[in-house]
Amino acid sequence: MGRLDGKVAIITGAARGQGEAEARLFAREGASVVVADVLDDAGKQVAADIGDAATYVHVDVSREADWKDALDAAASFGALTVLVNNAAIIRPAAIADTSVEDYMQVVSVNQVGAFLGIRSAIAPMTAAGGGSIVNISSIDGMGSKNGLVSYTATKFAIRGMTKTAALELGRFGIRVNSIHPGGINTVMGNPTGVPEDLLNTAFASPALPRVGRPEEVAAVALFLASDDASYCTGAEFVVDGGWLAGDLEPALPGGPEARGDMGYNA
Repeated sequence: MGRLDGKVAIITGAARGQGEAEARLFAREGASVVVADVLDDAGKQVAADIGDAATYVHVDVSREADWKDALDAAASFGALTVLVNNAAIIRPAAIADTSVEDYMQVVSVNQVGAFLGIRSAIAPMTAAGGGSIVNISSIDGMGSKNGLVSYTATKFAIRGMTKTAALELGRFGIRVNSIHPGGINTVMGNPTGVPEDLLNTAFASPALPRVGRPEEVAAVALFLASDDASYCTGAEFVVDGGWLAGDLEPALPGGPEARGDMGYNA
């Protein structure tokens, strides 16, 4: 049996990247999946590849009316029990160069979109007897980098909303958790399509010295969507290869240069 047998999921931003990986994995594990995105051609192709267990719906997550369409699509499969708020955009710029329009565009998609998703899921999940909401934040929702003022602000907001929602919705059997990916090889994280082996050279410092893959984030989302995570709510799940653990200093004790090799041979 699949880990999501009988569950119905809405996944936003599912036309590519992490959302696509989640949609494909969830369907393989038995879920019926609403592929929600604004990239119509790519989204329709993902749903077509999955087959009868998926349908595509055009959803601009910042528009309240579009969420009704997503809920209607989910209802055609049955009771909504899983929501993955994955859709996001990024507009890198220094604070001094960030316009209010650009800032609010990121807020509208990343923050308001997640809020509308959470709010939209309450009634159907309550009627179903419970469910799981998975909010995709970022390691930039726990720290930050220069140039990411709008993105970081929204990812911190998602982290906070997750905790508030967990407190309010737990009594209805609805669990709410956040995932905090590090550098992941997607169009957002790698817009110029640098080959993975070359991209890995930029990830030499984390404990796992390579870029992450969308499927690795999807696996954590699968856990949180499944009944395996039945006692997990209001929590943060980091998928970053050890980025937030700190930096590996090669010349200090325990580093590869300290013993002259990459291992711990006696």
